[in-house]
Parts: sequence; C-alpha cells; structure tokens
Amino acid sequence: MLKKERYKAFIDYFSTHMPVAETELNYETPFQLLIAVVLSAQCTDKRINMVTPAIFRDFPSPEHLAASNFDELFPYIKSVSYPNNKTKHLLGLAKMLVEEFNSEVPSTVKELIKLPGVGRKTANVITSVIWNQPNMAVDTHVFRVSKRLGLAPQNAKTPFEVERHLVRHIPKEHVHKAHHWLILHGRYVCLARSPKCGECQISHFCRYFEKNKAKIEAEKDLLPGSKK
Repeated sequence: MLKKERYKAFIDYFSTHMPVAETELNYETPFQLLIAVVLSAQCTDKRINMVTPAIFRDFPSPEHLAASNFDELFPYIKSVSYPNNKTKHLLGLAKMLVEEFNSEVPSTVKELIKLPGVGRKTANVITSVIWNQPNMAVDTHVFRVSKRLGLAPQNAKTPFEVERHLVRHIPKEHVHKAHHWLILHGRYVCLARSPKCGECQISHFCRYFEKNKAKIEAEKDLLPGSKK
C-alpha cells in the first residue's frame, strides 16, 4: 500500500468512527489546560485529573498561582511524576504569564515555549486543543502508532521528525484531531508491549500488522477457546 493510500485510509476511518476527538484531560480554561498538560508529562491523564481539581479551585488564575510559593504548591503536586520540577515550572510560568502576557495564555507555539516547563510538545497540545491550529504534538503514543501504521518513516529518530512528516501529509483541517486519534488508538488498542491487533479495526492498512501477520495469527490460534 502506498503512503498516500495509508493516509487516506487513516483519515477516512477515524473521520467516520471518531469524528469528535478530544483530550482526556479535564479543564475549562486555557490556563487550566496549560497546568494540566505541564503536569501530564510522563504521567497518566487519570492521575492528573485526580490532582487538578484542587489546584484549579485554590489557584484559579495566573495571579493566584504567581502569588504562591513552592511549599504551598508542592503538596498539590507531590503525587505526580517529577513533582519538584513541575512545582517550580508552574510557579515560573504563572509569573511569566502575569508579567509578560497580561495573564493570558499565548496562542502561538513561539510564545508558549518561552514559558518554564513548556516545550514544543506541550505548546502544540495547547494550540491545537484550544485554537484548533494544525499543530501535531508527538508523545510516545503518536510516535509509536504513526510508525507502526506506516504514516511516519520507520527510521525516524525524534518526535520532531515524526511531527514534520505527519503535518506534511495530513490535511490541515484534520491535524488537530489526528493528534487525538493517534493518542487514543495507542492508549487503548495499539499498546506498546502487547498491541491488540486481533481487536484492531485498522489492521488492514497497518504496516506493523502486515509485517507480523503470520506471527500474530499463530499466537491468536494458541489462545484458549480459539478456533483451530
């Protein structure tokens, strides 16, 4: 299958079966989403959704957060990964929002990456989720699934390489949704260690499945209750 055909099959399937695709992080404002995404680095959305309600309640604005300090904020964050750094990042980005951005979350990647704790991936998430900009945030799920499907080159070594390739080939109006399509597929079907190829509805255009079809079907035949 040609790459152009894979992309078309990918867009057609998810446009039909997942026309509405959104982040699983809970938020109501751009500021809340920014906090949640910074905290979510190397941590699950489920965990972040457990800790953010208290943060959103007690620090409802950049001004409130900027007026806080490490000892006050840390207890809210101590259960997530890298709590020391993330506490410092949130305090730093809040102060910068107040001092340099009139307490508003900037709407461009160039401005967002100036904030402490905000890299390109986080900036892409914010701009694509809030403003539907055609930016592709490449996390571990997107990196893995796009290569398995054959949407990104197998020899791509960095998230930025994958990002550039996906943005180049996915129509602009679909990029912000395609980010979620790939994440959700990777989170629930195309798992890192044991992909659920037997349950997958898009294996017909998946390069990984094409390459490993015989092995996958042989393993499936060995499962209890399988038809021989």
